[in-house]
Amino acid sequence: MQLIPAVDLHGGKCVRLLKGQREKETVYSDDPAEMARKWEREGAHRLHVVDLDGAFDGAPANTAVIREMASRLTIPLQLGGGMRSREMVEHAFKLGIQRVILGTVAVEQPLLVRELVQAYADRIIVGIDARDGMVAIKGWVQGAGLDAVEFARTMQDYGVQEIIYTDIARDGTLHGPNLDALENLARELDISIIASGGISSLEDLRQVKDLEPLGVRGVIVGQALYAGKFTLQEALAALHHSA
Repeated sequence: MQLIPAVDLHGGKCVRLLKGQREKETVYSDDPAEMARKWEREGAHRLHVVDLDGAFDGAPANTAVIREMASRLTIPLQLGGGMRSREMVEHAFKLGIQRVILGTVAVEQPLLVRELVQAYADRIIVGIDARDGMVAIKGWVQGAGLDAVEFARTMQDYGVQEIIYTDIARDGTLHGPNLDALENLARELDISIIASGGISSLEDLRQVKDLEPLGVRGVIVGQALYAGKFTLQEALAALHHSA
C-alpha cells in the first residue's frame, strides 16, 4: 500500500483545514515546494497536492507554486482543486503534474470524465468527497444529491481506474478514518481506491492496510504528519510490516 503525503495550497502557503472549512485553517509552511521536497527526501513515492483556492473558487490559483513543485521534485504529483475543464486538466499536465483529480466536474459533467479517461487513461483520478455517504462538491460546501457508492460505480463504468475517497467529517480531525464506509465502497468496486481523511495514528494506517485485499491501494495523510503524530518513516514502516 502506498502512503501519500498531502500538500494543501491556500494563498501560496501550505495549510491544513479542519473538515475543509476555510475559516479553520492552520498554516504549516510559507514554502510549499520545500515542504514537498521534505516528503520526497523522507521517502514518499507520490504526493497529493490540492489547490484549495481552486476548489473554492472554481479555477486554479496557485499555478506558480505548483509549477515550482513539479520542477523541483522527481516523484509523481497528483493535483486536485478547480480542475473543471479539459483545458485546465491539460494545463496541469503541461506544468509537470502526472495525475489530475476531478471532483466537482465529475458530478456536473460526467461525460467529460469519460472523454478525459479515453484520452489520458490512468492519469485521470476521480475524487469522491462524502458527508454521511452523500457526495459534496465545490470545496465541500455544496451537496450534490448523489449517493457516493452509486456515483463511484458510474465513474468505474466510465473507465476511471482509481478513486480517492474522502470522508469530510473526518478530514483534518485526527479522529480516525471511516473504515466502515471505506470497506463498503471497496466491496462495491473493482478499481483502486485511495483512502483520505482522519488518519491519526500508526494503528489507523494498519487498519486501512487491512483493506488492501479489497482494492484499497493507498492512503493520503496530512494533519497527522504535520502535527507530528508520527513521522513519514514510521508510517512507511507500519504499512510495510503490516500483515
